[in-house]
Amino acid sequence: MARIVVIGGSGLIGSKVVAKLTEHGHAALSASPQSGVDTLTGEGLADALRGADVVVDVSNSPSFAPDDVMAFFTTSTRNIVAGAREAGVGHYVALTVVGTDRPNTIEYFAAKAAQEELIRTSGIPYTLVHATQFFEFIGGIAAVSTNGDALRLPGNLVQPIAADDVATAVARTAAGSPLNADVEIGGPEIMGLDEMVRRGLAFRNDPREVVTDPEAEYFGARMQERTLMPVDGVQVFATTLEEWLPANPPRS
Repeated sequence: MARIVVIGGSGLIGSKVVAKLTEHGHAALSASPQSGVDTLTGEGLADALRGADVVVDVSNSPSFAPDDVMAFFTTSTRNIVAGAREAGVGHYVALTVVGTDRPNTIEYFAAKAAQEELIRTSGIPYTLVHATQFFEFIGGIAAVSTNGDALRLPGNLVQPIAADDVATAVARTAAGSPLNADVEIGGPEIMGLDEMVRRGLAFRNDPREVVTDPEAEYFGARMQERTLMPVDGVQVFATTLEEWLPANPPRS
């Protein structure tokens, strides 16, 4: 069984990945600022990676401001690459987003694309897992899209996925051989971004109206209709929004 270091192992996805790997007999180490590992400064990183077979990066920027998010992903990834090379890590797995390679002006996607390129050119065998939008994002999307008692969203197509299914995909990838390629994962249903949020708010008796607006921005940018959609060959997981909602109260 492998020794696998999970960067961001205390977060939404990371904690699930650690649990799933441990359940299957792997030695999974959670590495995050909470455990004394800071990938921005490099503090604790060399010790965490020593003896590791695989490094998994599911960390996220604490700030989504364009300069901050770019600095986070480029600095953090460079430090992880350097540490992984020094430790002789044989597989670098990173969680990223479906759509980073599509035409778009989303600053967060630009930062993730920069991260991806650093990993691809690192010389370390790798696999990049591109996930569609999480069901868990519904509350956050609603919060940034609200104006008064209504919120405006485009009807761009999405194929959303549950965070638990994302963690399953990442854990399986970490336990497998490097592909030196990108894979895409998504949920079983295709819907509009507006529909996803509308269904989520309705189930939770949230009175805000979701207005479909083709001109509305998504986190400050406009997209093509299928920017957030996976391509042919996507790995489809089974959890539907209808199944997910009753088991997942709003996140605080």
